[in-house]
Order: sequence, then C-alpha cells, then structure tokens
Amino acid sequence: KSHVLVDDSFKFQENLLKTMLQIENTFFALGESCARDCLIICDRGAMDASAFISREKWERMMLTNGWNPVELRDNRYNQIIHMVTAANGAEDFYTTEDHACRSEGMELARDLDYNAAAAWVGHPYFDVVDNSTDFETKICRMISSVCLKLGIDTGDRLHTNSRKLKFLVRGPLPPDSVFPPFQDFDVVHNYLQTNTTSMQARLRKRGQKGHWSYIHTIRKPKIRNQVVEVRTQLTHRDYMNMLAQKDDSHFTIYKKRRCFLVNNQYFQLDIYKEPCHPRCKGLLLLETYTSSEDCNVHKCLPQFLSIVEEVTGSPLYSMFNLSLREEWNTTNKFCHALQGPEDELSCSPKTNGYSVQNV
Repeated sequence: KSHVLVDDSFKFQENLLKTMLQIENTFFALGESCARDCLIICDRGAMDASAFISREKWERMMLTNGWNPVELRDNRYNQIIHMVTAANGAEDFYTTEDHACRSEGMELARDLDYNAAAAWVGHPYFDVVDNSTDFETKICRMISSVCLKLGIDTGDRLHTNSRKLKFLVRGPLPPDSVFPPFQDFDVVHNYLQTNTTSMQARLRKRGQKGHWSYIHTIRKPKIRNQVVEVRTQLTHRDYMNMLAQKDDSHFTIYKKRRCFLVNNQYFQLDIYKEPCHPRCKGLLLLETYTSSEDCNVHKCLPQFLSIVEEVTGSPLYSMFNLSLREEWNTTNKFCHALQGPEDELSCSPKTNGYSVQNV
C-alpha cells in the first residue's frame, strides 16, 4: 500500500473493499447452507478500509456505493475482537525480522494499530485484547471472549475473570472536543411481557443517521453465578412484530450511547434522554468490560469524566428497574437479581439495604 499514489488510494481501497465483501458473502452463504453449526471468522473486516484513507474519502466511498457504517460494521458481524499489537505493551516481542508482511517501526505500528481499532468503535460487541498478560493468556482471553458471545460454557479452562463494570458519572459532560474519537448512537429499549418473573426479555433498536440494527435479548436466571443472556439479531419486520408484546409496566428507554477507546479500553457512555421517569433524568452511566484487577481498571478510567462511584451489580442502576413506571417503594416488580422459578419473589420491593425511596 505504501507504493500506491495518494490519488489512487481511494480507488484501491474501494476495490479492495468490494473484493472483501464478495469473498465474505460467499462464505456467509456457504455457512447459511451448512446443516451443522458454523462459525465464520474473518481476518480483517469491512471497516478496516476506513483506517487507511481520510474521513472525507471514506464518506464519499459510502455515498458512491450506497453503503453505511451501521450495515458494514454493526449488522454484518456479530462480534469484533481487536488484538493489540505487540508494539503497544509487549515491545520486546515486536520485530520486523522474519516477517515478510511487516515493515513498520514501533511508533508507526502503534499508530496504525490505534487507527484499526478506532475503525470499529461503535460496534455493539467490540472487545479489545491488550498485552497486559503473557501471550498464551492473551490467546485464551480472546477465545474466552468468543465462547462467551456464542454462549459456550468453557468452565475454568479459559478463566480470565472477565466482567462488566458500570460507573455513575456526574454531569454535565465536557465538550465533545475533550473526548477521543467517538461514535454516537440513538438507542431505544423496550421490555417485553414474559410468563415468569425469573426471566426478562427486551428489544433494542440502535442506529446512526436513520440506519438501524435490532436485537432481542433474553436474560435467564444465574447458572454458576452468571446470568445467562441470549441475544438474537432481528430484521426490522421481526422487531416490529415483537414490539406488540411490549410490557406496559415499563417506560420505553431512550439513550444516546457514546462509544470510545481510552488506553486500549473500550467504553460505552449511556446518556439517558426524555421522555423518561424522573429517576432517569440526567442519568449518565459508563460501562466497560475488563479482566484486569480493580486497581488497574480505575487507572484506565477516562480522566475527563467525573466518576461518582462504581455501581456494578446495583439494582438501583439496573435498566429493568430504572424503566419501571411505578415508584420503587410501591411496586412489586423491583428486581434485585434473577433467580430460578423456585425463588421468583426475588423481584420484589425488598431492597437488601438499598434505599429505593431516595434514588
């Protein structure tokens, strides 16, 4: 690519992307016709082309070909995993020797790696695997991430202690110019009716500039101390049909979701929007996934945000509870934790020490 003239870079990347999409489509079609379960892994993806040309050229390419980022990034791939270059965090192992396709020095390798990761910022299931561990553990973390998305229980074989963390953020937010490169999305959540209080079901509509992706999520009781989530991508038609099952005891939740990278850590900032229950007005919640120790995670938190406290696991900041129409001190639907059918009363106004009246 370094030998291609700047004026030709647009055409080169456009043709490269068209070729990539056709090859992927061929394998996708083969996978769909396969009688057995089939996992298709793509080394590089459609959005990578945006890392090698200017923003203006990328947007022109999208317009010329009738493409949009929501289709190329969010709807095309079920999960994105970025393996951070050894040039960032494992410098002793980075070398251009005996590597015919690698010629970049350390600094350029870091820059290109960041651009490649930034190209995927905004994907709903984006995992960044850094070099905070040895290489074997790094690979296990990657495999574990894929298994988690597929719903495959690996037991302790790939145990990395990965978990989702949630933080309460104090407003107002700083100007957009303070943030690193980010992607903003409009997100709409609706809870659906279920036959049992031990299970939750919801729809998510997520999009940019009029282009949308749709997800149906079912949350089941804990197995081995983990809540099971089953996510299914939907068509617009399926989404509209399932929306008829909306649970009227919950408000529709409207958010602006801002996605960005800081220190190789992927963050999602949820900015709650009206109409909503007063408890959600002005609410700001920051989420990330990590396998690092707590002390290391807090060092990676965005310094430009005012973090109030960690609220991971608190029922006060569960979207299910936040969306309830009734006040928490009068409803019988407040949920502390999903339990099995034998303990469905776990969804009740009991607070386990949390004061629902004052939040």
